Amino acid sequence: MEQAGAQSPGGVGLRRTLGLGDAVVIGLGSMVGAGIFAALAPAARAAGSGLLLGLAVAAVVAYCNATSSARLAALYPASGGTYVYGRERLGAFWGYLAGWSFVVGKTASCAAMALTVGAYVWPGQEHAVAVAAVVALTAVNYGGMQKSALLTRLIVALVLAVLASVVVVCLASGAADASRLDVGRPDGAAGVLQAAGLLFFAFAGYARIATLGEEVRDPERTIPRAIPLALGIALVVYAAVAVAVLSVLGPDGLGHAAAPLSDAVRAAGVPGLVPVVRVGAAVAALGSLLALILGVSRTTLAMARDRHLPGGLAVVHPRFQVPHRAELTVGAVVAALAATVDVRGAIGFSSFGVLAYYAIANASAWTLSRSPASRVVPAVGLVGCVTLAFALPAVSVAVGAGVLLLGVAAYGVRRWGAAR
Repeated sequence: MEQAGAQSPGGVGLRRTLGLGDAVVIGLGSMVGAGIFAALAPAARAAGSGLLLGLAVAAVVAYCNATSSARLAALYPASGGTYVYGRERLGAFWGYLAGWSFVVGKTASCAAMALTVGAYVWPGQEHAVAVAAVVALTAVNYGGMQKSALLTRLIVALVLAVLASVVVVCLASGAADASRLDVGRPDGAAGVLQAAGLLFFAFAGYARIATLGEEVRDPERTIPRAIPLALGIALVVYAAVAVAVLSVLGPDGLGHAAAPLSDAVRAAGVPGLVPVVRVGAAVAALGSLLALILGVSRTTLAMARDRHLPGGLAVVHPRFQVPHRAELTVGAVVAALAATVDVRGAIGFSSFGVLAYYAIANASAWTLSRSPASRVVPAVGLVGCVTLAFALPAVSVAVGAGVLLLGVAAYGVRRWGAAR
């Protein structure tokens, strides 16, 4: 029997239709996406031969975040993710700040993913293709979660097949050289940390599983199992791709590659695979965009229920049982950004916002137990998130901090008005 989620104005709740496999696939659709096609080059520029160390640091922080998120999701299986956890464990302000960080940061991520689709599908017309992609995927989400989960499953299968082809071609070629994997000469600790912050962008998708808490069957068991499963699969895929590409291009070649995976298969002597990689990158970005719009709209729903955003956004469609107003609003904002912004700026700000979001998740998990052993993981996650956030490029830190402060000011004005 289907379970009903929490009710929104009008008495209609979200429908629990997703099982463990669907939840894992949605997380993978967010993680094994465009990040791995684009993030390796800037990470190599930052860390040189320490790229793999940066990947390891990002994986450790991501594991801590995933563990904290899974523990919290088991207690609070409602839409909103860390917005709900922060509110319940730390207070209304911290929940609001987490929700603000997620909605604003991930809206920027949506624009970045849409522009990535445009760059691969029709170079020179990136903005037009990006807007079309946002409109199409918003329509898919409007039709209900079953359609979204099915499309995500197809996208993940295709992207994993493309990435597997890249790994096999690179490692089997005569151009592969194991000496290029030497991590003993990284370009300084600061470079490794910056690379970790950039690579963390590609790990952050498991939050989408937690934000769908009202649409998962048996969420107390399903979500804590789905999050580490999705993260573990993504880590194996990322490590294999990073090793394969680095062994062919080397740190310098990878750092200056405009399209790292395409350049790697070309250097491996299989230029015929380049179009396949381009299609895979575009499809991967579509998968990430689909899951991102899902997550942002659900957090918008949760914040609207608490009147941190306009209450009309909390309405659930009586037929499709999705937060249709929130989805349409998020789609409209993302389409506007995709038509105007630069992809690099969007990614930089998004990374800062995502790390702030997970810092609050770890702080929330810290309160679940007084046992020192139980607090190790959230403590490492909290310190890791703060460290990686401020290791990002200075412009990203400045813009990200400024937007978070803007959200704090809006919260203060709202509270002041309510007090009067």
